[in-house]
Amino acid sequence: MQNWLALADRVLAGEEITNEEAEAILDCPDEELLVLLQGAYNIRRAYFGNKVKLNMIINAKSGLCPENCGYCAQSSVSTAPVKTYKMVDKETLIRGAEEASRLRVGTYCIVASGRGPSEKEIDTVISAVKEIKERFGLKICACLGILKPEQAVRLKEAGVDRYNHNINTSKEHHPNITTSHTYDDRVKTVETVKQAGISPCSGVIIGMKETKQDIINMARSLKALDADSIPVNFLHAIDGTPLAGTDELDPRYCLKVLALFRYINPTKEIRISGGREVNLRSLQPFGLYAANSIFVGDYLTTEGQEKSEDYRMLEDLGFEIDFAGEQQPVC
Repeated sequence: MQNWLALADRVLAGEEITNEEAEAILDCPDEELLVLLQGAYNIRRAYFGNKVKLNMIINAKSGLCPENCGYCAQSSVSTAPVKTYKMVDKETLIRGAEEASRLRVGTYCIVASGRGPSEKEIDTVISAVKEIKERFGLKICACLGILKPEQAVRLKEAGVDRYNHNINTSKEHHPNITTSHTYDDRVKTVETVKQAGISPCSGVIIGMKETKQDIINMARSLKALDADSIPVNFLHAIDGTPLAGTDELDPRYCLKVLALFRYINPTKEIRISGGREVNLRSLQPFGLYAANSIFVGDYLTTEGQEKSEDYRMLEDLGFEIDFAGEQQPVC
């Protein structure tokens, strides 16, 4: 039996886990899972206490995307029946922020499909963000695709706190998921927002026929990128997409993946994101012993669980909602 608690202590002492130890986490016997999670929780508690950050998405532009990402219902190769519409107006973005504030959500995420934003779309987001910051004081995360440096600077000046651009998978596996842009294109956007002074958010999708080594490489790549926030999505395969019918995950393995990301990225916000309801199922609460952030409400083209269930889950766990937003870790 691996001494998971000792491994967590070493991580807290500043050591990096080896590749063999990372593999052992993903291969952890189910009977040791609770001890593995205890180690992950020890790390999580040291940096974030029992606080949970809440995030909410508004799908500001749906479908109409020229990219060919195999997981996405909004892509050019998808036949899934999703709503398609151009960028919503400023007032719609502000109404979404008002709802987020009412729900004690710390970070409001403005997400738009497409390869990258037009100047008109940037103008709409900037106008809305300025008013949202003034009226509600929410942290704003934008996710608009590949950014030009000058666009990143404008978003920063408007008050955007964070920008999401997921690496999604490992560099090695990336060509199997999409060919309309490269892995390096994604990394470049993350670096662009960092240079503009925006906090970088970048994460992954687990369950896309990747290997365990791919998952380890993802976690280490995000550490190298110094992503402040790491959303861990679990594939919710949608009919009409190239990955339709893919079903590789079980709840216990998902928990091991979350633990891995915590052991490799101990000081970072780790968010249980899309697909948690259908993949973690009844084990969702256990995920928050490794992660310290979740989305509430619906995702882009799939539904989340009832918001009241999320709040009840946090209450039952004895965790505190971090409504103050992106605070510094307590350690």
